[in-house]
Amino acid sequence: MLIPSIDLMGGKIVQLVQGKQKALEFDNVDEWVARFAKYPVVQLIDLDAAMGRGHNGNLVRQLARQLPCQVGGGIRSIEAALATLKLGALRVILGSSLISDGTINTAFAQLAETKIGAEKLVFAVDSRGGHVAIKGWQETTGITPIEMMRALEPYCSAFLYTHIDTEGLLQGIPLDVVRELRGATSRQLIAAGGIRTQKEVANLHALGVDAVVGMAIYQGLLPT
Repeated sequence: MLIPSIDLMGGKIVQLVQGKQKALEFDNVDEWVARFAKYPVVQLIDLDAAMGRGHNGNLVRQLARQLPCQVGGGIRSIEAALATLKLGALRVILGSSLISDGTINTAFAQLAETKIGAEKLVFAVDSRGGHVAIKGWQETTGITPIEMMRALEPYCSAFLYTHIDTEGLLQGIPLDVVRELRGATSRQLIAAGGIRTQKEVANLHALGVDAVVGMAIYQGLLPT
């Protein structure tokens, strides 16, 4: 399955390279909503909230009501997750809150599962150089993606793996890395990071992995 990505910054849809350099920016939100309406799920990320630089709450609310979304970015409490679901999100994406003082916060994950339900939880595993990065990818931990997934598998319905090293570069995502992660969990696995062709999406599908695509769609390389 292909999952289109909508990343928000400063009230606009953007695409960043490796979470840092802005490469694309769009303010024609309604046009993209119309194009993505046919998909069973769209990924919606508030980058400003993820980086602790404000938020795009009004736009998140608008889009969550118009599209079937899994929503992430700065959701670091049970209350924030529940509030996001009330906006109309299908699922919420949790990331930084799953790491505390450099260790995996299984207690928070278990609490989230109890209060929210695993079926509504997607856990983000963002990797740079083989280690999990948090806080809008601004801080790298000593935790490996497989360690995080194995520890947190009982508490979510899906893992969202982003390969930061290739994210936004349109050079493809390393299938060997994704294959290893697929073998580490029985949960839905969603991969992102540099995917640019329909063949890559098909290769991931063959592994039992769904694909989040942003840059390739916005540059017209992968049709919607």
